[in-house]
Amino acid sequence: MITGEEAVGVFLRCGFTHIIWIPDSEIGSWNAALSAAANPRLIRPTREGEAVAIAAGLCLGGARPLVLIQCTGLFEAGDALRNVIHDLKLPIPLLIGVRSAKAAAAGQSKDTCPIFTEPILDAWQLPYRWLPNEFTAADLEDALHLFVKGRRAGAVLIAE
Repeated sequence: MITGEEAVGVFLRCGFTHIIWIPDSEIGSWNAALSAAANPRLIRPTREGEAVAIAAGLCLGGARPLVLIQCTGLFEAGDALRNVIHDLKLPIPLLIGVRSAKAAAAGQSKDTCPIFTEPILDAWQLPYRWLPNEFTAADLEDALHLFVKGRRAGAVLIAE
């Protein structure tokens, strides 16, 4: 896992103006760095559907937001994502922590989050890319650039 400072650097190099984030789990370790950074601006919504709506408003206003959520929040944000990505066709990328993915891969978890994340992304026709378990800042930057450079919505998945 990269440090919060490295994550902020990646987000800046990718051109994100705002990070809309509900901190939790492993990417919660980035909290101090994201909170301390003047840019990109950190916005903390109360729910994941609200995060997507805030990102949509920012995008419509010319900003370049990134939504950081956990897979359980992805499930909660479904209708907002459907509307923003398919109806409004906004190019909003998401960085999604997939809770219990590492433990499930090792046969040590019965958490259903890893089971449903990819099928839900497929059902919503949202392209995605998994990061390697021990990803680097370069891995994260490359994955985000798939969606940033193409100006399209998509998700980067982190196994937690």
